[in-house]
Amino acid sequence: MTTVLLVEDSLTDTQVLTHYLRQAGITVVSVTSGEEAQLKLQLQQPDLVILDVILPGQSGFELCRQLKTNSLTQRIPVVICSTKGTDADKLWGSMLGADAYIPKPVDQLKLMQTIQQLTAFKHN
Repeated sequence: MTTVLLVEDSLTDTQVLTHYLRQAGITVVSVTSGEEAQLKLQLQQPDLVILDVILPGQSGFELCRQLKTNSLTQRIPVVICSTKGTDADKLWGSMLGADAYIPKPVDQLKLMQTIQQLTAFKHN
């Protein structure tokens, strides 16, 4: 079963994304900050991380860079979901190692296709 770590400080977005993921049979572990995400990652490695960019304290961009430069977490696919959806933001996300960038409001089908593509190699 696929487990996703959802790093999102908006309760509404957390509820919507959790609903989409659970509908697809995905286990969701949600946290509201980059610092909380770091703690969770020490305990359990998810199959994928979904990151908001605008978070209290550490930004999603900073967390993405940390995940992708740490040998223990660099193989975990990272999907950035953000209202910051400009081409510059997407470029910055990919330069920091994000595997995908989905603008908010999140399209459920696009989210599911992206997660399937990024986690498919783990389950084959």
